[in-house]
Amino acid sequence: MNEPAEQTLFEKLGGKDAVNAAVELFYEKVMADDRINFFFDGVDMTRQRAKQKAFMTYAFGGAPNYSGLSMRDSHKKLVEEKGLNDSHFDAVAENLQNTLDEMGVPADLTGEVMAIVGSTRDDILNR
Repeated sequence: MNEPAEQTLFEKLGGKDAVNAAVELFYEKVMADDRINFFFDGVDMTRQRAKQKAFMTYAFGGAPNYSGLSMRDSHKKLVEEKGLNDSHFDAVAENLQNTLDEMGVPADLTGEVMAIVGSTRDDILNR
């Protein structure tokens, strides 16, 4: 008899609808945060949200691949031209944590999400 497959983090979080809702709420918070909202000046936010949804779906195990730029490549210009640094990364992570808390995501799943996000720090900051 086959064992049921372990649910992915993506499934545990509630799948596509939950990730989409989280991204929308997350960007509301980011755009209201003067510590980091200037990084999005001139950015097509509809496209940005779509890219973030695709990345999170992949990162949380909901899709087998991701066709966007690498974290390093997609943030290189922000590091070089706008000074993206640890304090900005921390502000983004804080907004994500607050989003997950507001959505009632259980602490164990929030911890998994934040561990994945934390693992991208050096690539995002081009170190």
